[in-house]
Amino acid sequence: MYREHSVGVVIPAYNEEGFVGDVIREMPDYVDRMYLIDDCSTDDTWDEIHEAARDDADGLELEYTGELDDSGEKREAEIVADGGQTMLEQRAIVEEPIGRVVPIQHRVNLGAGGAIKTGYLAALEDKVDIVPTVDGDGQMDLSQLPRLMDPIVEDEADYAKGNRLLYKEFRSNMPPFRFFGNSILTFLTKVASGYWKTMDPQNGYTAISHYALANVGIENMYEYYGYCNDLLVKLNAKGMRVADVVMPAVYGDEESSINYTTYIRKVSGMLLRNFFWRLKVKYLVLDFHPLALFYLFGAAMAGLGIVGGLWSLYAKFVLGDPLFVRASASLLLFSIGSMFVMFAMLFDMQANENREVQVRD
Repeated sequence: MYREHSVGVVIPAYNEEGFVGDVIREMPDYVDRMYLIDDCSTDDTWDEIHEAARDDADGLELEYTGELDDSGEKREAEIVADGGQTMLEQRAIVEEPIGRVVPIQHRVNLGAGGAIKTGYLAALEDKVDIVPTVDGDGQMDLSQLPRLMDPIVEDEADYAKGNRLLYKEFRSNMPPFRFFGNSILTFLTKVASGYWKTMDPQNGYTAISHYALANVGIENMYEYYGYCNDLLVKLNAKGMRVADVVMPAVYGDEESSINYTTYIRKVSGMLLRNFFWRLKVKYLVLDFHPLALFYLFGAAMAGLGIVGGLWSLYAKFVLGDPLFVRASASLLLFSIGSMFVMFAMLFDMQANENREVQVRD
């Protein structure tokens, strides 16, 4: 328990032999559960999980029964998929706990987001109060874990995430290509999610409350690497509070399996779809705010301005028509559209101002 709250850490692992065992053994004593999700690894990750789990149980002399709540009921209402099985059962084989470690093995490879989703489903059924996520490659400093959980314990946030970008000394260890791509996706995620102060959305070092996990619609979570970005959009649509916790970046000997060209393309497309979904759900369905109309009208006008400008250039250099009238009209349309988009962004910032907390110390 951490400050009277049960803690269940989700640890995804794909080919993390040589790393995941150390993560298990170094997990702080206040952690009640570790959900180890093997995403169909091709090395000895699964065996290492079991070996480290036994070492952890022997070292702490724990006798967990799997019952984390006061009622004695292990599972709460489960998310049931087609066929009568729970979604968790369809996705994975869940073994009996070894000490505080719950070994979970996917039936098929589901990717990083899929592994996190599986861990979330298991933690949700166990009614864990706070569910942090820690990568199985040892990149994350476990001493920072209390800083992620404190905003949730103190009821300042429903979800907390690490931020490696705010201070220069913290991001100095980040490879340049990661920093560049992260900066682009940070801006796109700000627009898509409505959390305008939040940075480093790709950071997988997070913690979420049981309340947020139960209400955010985790069964529909994106299962590729952009799951963190997707979750921020879903949290905003449900009015959840987010804490951005400053912490340094840590890089070791592990090799990244991310194809960054594919990653940026797929995540950018997902963010565009999520942006329109958030506008519909938050500002048109659950409540009404004209900023959604400002966004749509502004984007349409700016788009017409761009199309008009391209046509003006074509007419000038191919057809020989005068440029001034067409170009002026196109510029006016683009300017009006851009102004409406800027106003929409301003309204969105104001609407979400009280939903963000930055933890710097």
